[in-house]
Formats: sequence, structure tokens, C-alpha cells
Amino acid sequence: MLRRVAVAVATAVTLVLPAPVPTAAVAAPTTTSVADPSNPGGYAAGYVDTTVSAAGRSFSARIYYPATAAGSGQPVAAGRFPAVAFGHGFFQSVSKYYSTLGHLASWGFIVLAPTSQGGLSPNHSAFADDLNAALTWVVAQETTAGSRFAGHVRTDKLGLSGHSMGGGASILAAARNPKVGAVANLAAAETNPSAKAAAATLTIPVRLIAGDRDTIAGVADHQRPIYAAKPPTKQLRIIKGGFHCGFMDSGSLFCDSGGISRAAQLPISKRLLTEWFLLYLTGDAGYDDAVWGAPAQNDPQVGFEGVR
Repeated sequence: MLRRVAVAVATAVTLVLPAPVPTAAVAAPTTTSVADPSNPGGYAAGYVDTTVSAAGRSFSARIYYPATAAGSGQPVAAGRFPAVAFGHGFFQSVSKYYSTLGHLASWGFIVLAPTSQGGLSPNHSAFADDLNAALTWVVAQETTAGSRFAGHVRTDKLGLSGHSMGGGASILAAARNPKVGAVANLAAAETNPSAKAAAATLTIPVRLIAGDRDTIAGVADHQRPIYAAKPPTKQLRIIKGGFHCGFMDSGSLFCDSGGISRAAQLPISKRLLTEWFLLYLTGDAGYDDAVWGAPAQNDPQVGFEGVR
């Protein structure tokens, strides 16, 4: 949503924001009982490009998954895994998010990223439907003979994520899909139809991850209204010095900049996504403290707001 939202934000009142915390001066909070999800997980990240056809929709998608070895077309690792559909930002290629998709795969998630709605006039509602169609498709793969994902999908553990336009679309999609169990997204932007209005209907756990230096889909105009409308369980986690394009692997036209580098921001955002899905999709209670306890509430890199 970069170009379109940038114009709107440029006319808004400038926010007075706290100075970023230099990442060299602090360490990411950790707990003693669980692995640090800012680091890669225990699986190799495989990937495949495929055509997804489900729910009357058809589009290409990049899928990352836990694999026996890293790379294209590798066998899926032993086990059954939760699935997360991820929506790209406005006019952004899915390739901008490969490191985040692969990171989630390394922690045991199948992550599906539709390439649809990538033009200058995206349909937010259709994009939300594509995210849900991706989940419908992967659920069907669990029992599809010959599918690489047959016998590997936790069909009862589905999540949604995305960045900017895709983050807003993840809220729209969740409001339409009662099978979704959790949402965590990056710099979610208001959409048409309204992500804020959709959030008001959701009671599943939702974590909104934002950057306090975002000048494209800023906290005041985008994430905070969505957060305010959302009933519990919810969190708003604001990365100090974080910026809109810092959630992507590389910049693009009309990008902003922040008080920290992209190399510093990405591990933080990966941690915040991963720990939420570990708690609410895999049911790993060991991450409850990292998500809700002192490590979260006293995080020197990320502000904390949340209601169970």
C-alpha cells in the first residue's frame, strides 16, 4: 500500500515520537526456558512456487515449509504443521518477504504467500479472499494423494499475517474465516473495506506489530485504530526506531527510513511474529512469558500494549 498510503500520511499531523533505542546497547529479551525465536528454528526452510486453486479462486503463490533440507522442492520434514497465509504490501513482490517466510518455516510453519493483487489498483477484499483460499487449499492438501503436503498439515491450526496492505487484508480475512485461530501482522494498513471495522468483530488473538518511525502506514492512523476496535485478546507492539520498509528484505520506490537499520529491525519483527504463532497456533505455553510477561512488558526494543 506504499504509494497510496504515503500520500495520505504526508498530509497528516506529524507525530512526536520517542527516540529509538540503539540496538547495539541492548539485547533482545529472552526467557530461560524457551529458544529465542529471533534466531532460525530447528527446521530447514524449503520452498515451492505453485498455483493455488480453491474456493473459486486461482493464483500463484510462494510456499515456504519445514523441510528435510533447505531449498526449492525439498521433501517436507516429518510431522504435521500449522499453516499461515501471508499477504504482501501494496505494489510489493512476495520476494521482499522471503527471509520472514523462511524464518517462520524454520520454526515449523507452512507459510503461503499469494502473489495476487500486486498491481497499482489492488482489490483489498479480493486479496483477503485469496489469503483464505490459500488456507483452504493447504487444508485440502492434507488428504490429497500425491501432494507434497499430504499428511503434513495441522488443519485445525490456521493463522494469517501480512505487511501493510497485506496486514490489513489479514484482518479482513480473519473476520471471514472462523477456522483461523490467530493473526500477527506487520504495519497493518487500513483497507477498503475497513480493517478497523473487521477487527471489531474478532475475538481471536491478534498481534499488531508496528514501527514508531513509519511514515507510510503510521501507528496513529492505521494500527492504533485497528487495535482500539479489536476486542481482547490483542496486542500492539511498536518497534522503537522501526520503519515501514524495515519489515521488508529490501527497499523500493517511495520507501521510508527509521532510527534503526533494516538488519536490526528484521530479527525483532521475526521474533514477534514467531513467538505469537508458537503460543497461539502450536499451543507452546513456554512462550506465554515471552508474549505476556516481564520480557514483553519490559522489552527495551519494543513498546508493549495488550489485553488478554
